[in-house]
Amino acid sequence: QVQLVESGGGLVQAGGSLRLVCAASGSLSAITAMDWYRQTSGNQRELVATILPGGTPDYAESVRGRFTISRDHAKNTAYLQMNSLKPEDTAVYLCFVRYASIYGGSIFSSWGQGTQVTVSS
Repeated sequence: QVQLVESGGGLVQAGGSLRLVCAASGSLSAITAMDWYRQTSGNQRELVATILPGGTPDYAESVRGRFTISRDHAKNTAYLQMNSLKPEDTAVYLCFVRYASIYGGSIFSSWGQGTQVTVSS
């Protein structure tokens, strides 16, 4: 199976920056997607950043211009650079991956456990 480990969250003042890291490991042969979501205390989950087929990044309107998603394919790792953070960005940030297993079968998906980002005023 595949495990996702997120890191880089923490407490930061408004206007500050954080860089989130999602590292995938396990019985995967290929990753087809690694995306970032966030979930508030109200349990609403939204897609924050993704890389579309063809390599074009896409972002939620609320973070566009402030966040940047990137991938290191050799390391099975995704990053989310978050700049100009706002209190409204406070949430648990989760990595989502779609992958092919070394054992074959269909394409699988997995969620990370999440990393807390708290932005103070």
